[in-house]
Amino acid sequence: MKIVVFGASGMVGQGALRECLLDPEVDSVVTVGRSPMDVTDAKHRHVVHADFGDLSPVAGELAGADACFYCMGVTSAGLSEDEYTPVTHDYALEAARVVGGTYVYVSGEGANAESSTMWARVKGRTENELLALDRPVHVVRPGFIQPRHGITSRTRIYRYLYSWSSWLFPLLRRVAPQYVTSTEALGRAMVALAKGAPAPKLLRSDDVNRLA
Repeated sequence: MKIVVFGASGMVGQGALRECLLDPEVDSVVTVGRSPMDVTDAKHRHVVHADFGDLSPVAGELAGADACFYCMGVTSAGLSEDEYTPVTHDYALEAARVVGGTYVYVSGEGANAESSTMWARVKGRTENELLALDRPVHVVRPGFIQPRHGITSRTRIYRYLYSWSSWLFPLLRRVAPQYVTSTEALGRAMVALAKGAPAPKLLRSDDVNRLA
């Protein structure tokens, strides 16, 4: 299998990349980013590309994929809707246009195209447009994500929050398991989706954990 991962330097993307590299059925993993990335595994290839709004120049390197994992994201804090939309919506649709196979979009718990909250509205609209495509598409809506195996967020405030609240995860798993998952479970579930495992179009954290 060949899997293309967008956002592999982020927390969720790191988890997805790790599980792809560990899975013996995945022969090739292509990551796409604006900056070079350390490649330490023979089946991992990194493509440097600046304009995610137009992936045509690197389409040849992304061809033949069995799956595409869109894990790119940006915090909505301090951003207008126009600033938040490209990474969350435009680039996700462009990746779906260029990369074939099963498409997995990492959204977020609470996404809703009708929401009055900007980030939820943009993510919800993106979900709807992707799910309307004539191809296998799954939307993953994680809630609280426990980083595992040394994985960290690139966003400073998120790193602080995850570090401060790490003791809460065991409690949250007991009282609200439908809202809690981990980078490991997310990565495993995404690989399972790439393999065609039976799953709903929309997966929340408890669906992710069962699939993982």
